[in-house]
Order: sequence, then C-alpha cells, then structure tokens
Amino acid sequence: MKNYVVQIGQRSWRMFLTVAKIMLPVLFIVHFADQIGLVTWLAHTIAPIMAMLSLPPEAGIVWVTTILTNIYGGMATLGALSENTTFTTAQLSALGAMMLFAHNLPMEQSIAQRAGASAVVTGLLRIGVAMIYGGFVAWILSKLNLLGSPVDLSWLRGEITQHQYGFWGSWWPWLQTTTRTLIMTALIIFCLVVILDVLGKIGFTNLVTKLMTPILRLSGLDERVAPVTTVGVLLGLSYGGALIIEQAQKNNFDAKTRLLALSWLSLSHSLIEDTLLVAALGANIWVILVGRIIITLIAMAIMELILRRMNYGVSG
Repeated sequence: MKNYVVQIGQRSWRMFLTVAKIMLPVLFIVHFADQIGLVTWLAHTIAPIMAMLSLPPEAGIVWVTTILTNIYGGMATLGALSENTTFTTAQLSALGAMMLFAHNLPMEQSIAQRAGASAVVTGLLRIGVAMIYGGFVAWILSKLNLLGSPVDLSWLRGEITQHQYGFWGSWWPWLQTTTRTLIMTALIIFCLVVILDVLGKIGFTNLVTKLMTPILRLSGLDERVAPVTTVGVLLGLSYGGALIIEQAQKNNFDAKTRLLALSWLSLSHSLIEDTLLVAALGANIWVILVGRIIITLIAMAIMELILRRMNYGVSG
C-alpha cells in the first residue's frame, strides 16, 4: 500500500510540475497586462466587432477580458457594465457561449502546446468557433423573436474587486489567489490519478471507452484517448491536458491524434463547472451546453476530414 501511494504521489507530482511551469508565468503576464490597462485596451478595440455579431459593443469588452483572464474575470466585467447596459437572454446566451468556447487562452493554449498541439491553431479554432456560433445564436434568436426578455445582472456588481488594490497593492491578493489555484490543481491532479487508476483496474475505463467510441468516430478521435479526454471534457483543459501529456509519452500518439484530442478539449471542457457559472448569469442551457456540444462535434468532424485529406501527422 505504501509503495502504491508513493508511486501515485510521484506520478501526480510530475504531472503537476509540468502544468505549474506553464501556469505560473502565464498567470503573472496576464495579471501584469491587466494592471497596466492592456486587457481593457484590447477589449475596447474589439467592441465594434460585436455589432457585426448582433451583440452590444459591451459584449466585446466582456469577451476579451474572458479570453485573456477567465470566466470569473468576464463575470466581473459584465457586472461592472451592467449598470449602464442591458442584455437580453438571447444576447447573454450568445455571449455566454462565446465565453465558454474561448476563455483563459494564454494559459490553456500554453498547456495544449505542451501536450502536442499548436497553441495558435487551437486558439484560433476556439475564437473562430466562438464568433461563428455566438453570431449565429444572436442572429437567429433575434429573427425568431425568442429569449428577448432583459436579464437582471445587478447581483454581480458586488463581486467587482478587479482594480480596487491599485498596481502594487494588487500583487499580494494575486499571489494568494495563485497559490490557492496551484494547491487546488495539485490536489485535483492527485485525486484524478487515483480515481483513473482505480477505474482502470475495475474495468470502468474500458466501459467508458466503448460507450464513447461512436461519438469519437464521428469526430475522428482515437479511442485510446477517450478516458483522458473525458476527464478534460468534464473537469477542465488543465487536468485533461496534463493527462494527455503523460499518455502521449507512454503511447506515442501521432500528431493527428494529439491535435484532435486537444482541439476537442479546447472547444468543450469543464462542462460542469463553467456551464453552471454561465447558466447562473441567465444564459439559456440549450444554447450554452447542448448547442456547444453539437457545434464541437461538427467542428471536429470537419477538422478530421481536412486533416485526413492533408494526410496530417499519421506517421507521428
């Protein structure tokens, strides 16, 4: 038993160090950029594009903040703008879907890069799919006159603490938050390693693989990555990416398998926590969950077809 715990602990620690070496520098850079106003500048720059997607300009500010920070940062920005801006349920659902498709790109796509997929390709995929899907949802719901009731976001205003400390004063809260994030990441990775090991021993992993095989075939994914892809889809790209990094080294996945698995995770991950967060804002669950999964399947099927015709990465 002692040897088993030591073995699991060593494996978990190696995976955590791999992810932490990526997370820490990116978190530092993003916070610094936020404090000097770069995030706000980029957000206002993209605001006019939102009008082309049938969304208010303020949606661009929220989305860019989400892209560079995370969904919590987007929620805080949304709360800050809610006093002077009204979103309908349709608009918030479209924006929420965009936030779910593309958030925390600097850190998450750095992990995707380390796991064997281009950060640029997967990042552009997330942004492109987010804009296409968000624009379509906003347009079709507007044309059909659906979900047009305004959403009350006043409860968010009490959560705004983004810049209250000033430049120098913000670093201590940032250090505390980052430390908690790293500790939680380490604990979750350890728990995942134990759970996956147990599930593998009792045969549950093989059952999941069999159940997921039809869906994987639709999107061109290798069934060998089913268990670790499932972890990322349910919990998050950071954890799924860490597992894929490890499994890719063990199983020598070819470039196509890694790219498709990480593209899947980039588009649809943390389906439980993140979806609940956006739903709490008032977004429609069919738009942000069911539609997101369907669009992911379509995007992955198209991507697999393109890669197959290119004969991409089949030799490893």
